[in-house]
Amino acid sequence: MPTPAGSTIIPCLRYDDALRMIDWLRDAFGFQAQAVYADGDTVHHAQLVFGSGMLMLGSTQRGSEWGDLITQPRDIGGRTTQSPCVVVTDPDAHYARAKAAGAEIVQDIADQPYGGRGYSCRDPEGHLWWFGSYDPWAK
Repeated sequence: MPTPAGSTIIPCLRYDDALRMIDWLRDAFGFQAQAVYADGDTVHHAQLVFGSGMLMLGSTQRGSEWGDLITQPRDIGGRTTQSPCVVVTDPDAHYARAKAAGAEIVQDIADQPYGGRGYSCRDPEGHLWWFGSYDPWAK
């Protein structure tokens, strides 16, 4: 859902096995595939939605103008330079679902000093995620 100003930010990630990760992100985190454009094992572009938010992803592509600008966490010692932050209504249930699906929990679920409750984890390809109930849009 766009903001009243008509703009929004959509995180974009690349995965080595994007088709598998689309399924994993659905099962572990609750995303739904809105659109997937693929040829065989290569995902050129996919749109996954969670509530009113969206994530776009595609297959890792070396040798392309855009693909050569992006690195994977495994290539830089498991570090990342950004991470999606997802507001969830029941962080404890979300935590249990993600953990059961094999997400690597890197910060256990806890109440946060700024409000809300949340946790952080890595997906199977090492991307870092934050899930919590703190809603910066709430009044």
